[in-house]
Amino acid sequence: MRFNGTKNYISTDDLNIAVNASISLEKPLLIKGEPGTGKTELARQISESLGLEIIEWNIKSTTKAQQGLYEYDAVSRLRDSQLGEKKIENIGNYIKKGKIWDSFESKERAVLLIDEIDKADIEFPNDLLQELDKMEFFVYETNETVKAIKRPIVIITSNNEKELPEAFLRRCFFHYIQFPDKDTLEKIVNVHYPNIKKLLLDNALNRFFEIRETPGLKKKPSTSEALDWIKLLLIEDINPIDLKSDGKDILPKLHGALIKNEQDIHLFERLAFIARGNR
Repeated sequence: MRFNGTKNYISTDDLNIAVNASISLEKPLLIKGEPGTGKTELARQISESLGLEIIEWNIKSTTKAQQGLYEYDAVSRLRDSQLGEKKIENIGNYIKKGKIWDSFESKERAVLLIDEIDKADIEFPNDLLQELDKMEFFVYETNETVKAIKRPIVIITSNNEKELPEAFLRRCFFHYIQFPDKDTLEKIVNVHYPNIKKLLLDNALNRFFEIRETPGLKKKPSTSEALDWIKLLLIEDINPIDLKSDGKDILPKLHGALIKNEQDIHLFERLAFIARGNR
């Protein structure tokens, strides 16, 4: 069982090695990188490549680790007892299984994606240490232990917004997805838009990297935003010549797909003003 990328996902050798090492070691794969560099999509492509079901747990700032295991609805059970409902006799009727439980009881090996773990509270990763180590947890309400039938392949993503606990990191295999260079990004674009003309692609990527490398930029555009922008260029049939920077118009056409805050807009407006003044 090995991952070597897919026709829809350009994967580097280092990334393939990291994925396969985590599978061999049976450790969670922690993937960090800028937003929009394909971390979530990687898990989906691993699932597709290996022919496995994917179970996605999308983490929010309010998500608690317990929710990944199960939630017990005591309020509904109390209400039903007051109404004389017979189903209160089976406490299992009030237990909602979480995504980790789903992955544990899957009869076939699954890919468990814990997406954007850094959004949660700092203690969130530590609260899952034993469950991910032993691949089991105890349900107190029913006095049962849930064990993984087949150990899932665990992929954990982080946008690097906060540091993760050392105890958690020790249990993971780590890989940082670097932002793709021009050649790699060109391959990614060709996967999504195979009929794009070479001149349009070259000029678009040159402008894109000029923007990313602008000193003082608060938010650098991501891979996914580059793809959105190029899609718009194709839809609007933009002339490739119009993408070249001439000093007067430093911002490219349809730049709203790339630049997402007013500080960066003002930065480029100042640069354009300076460029005009130097002529």
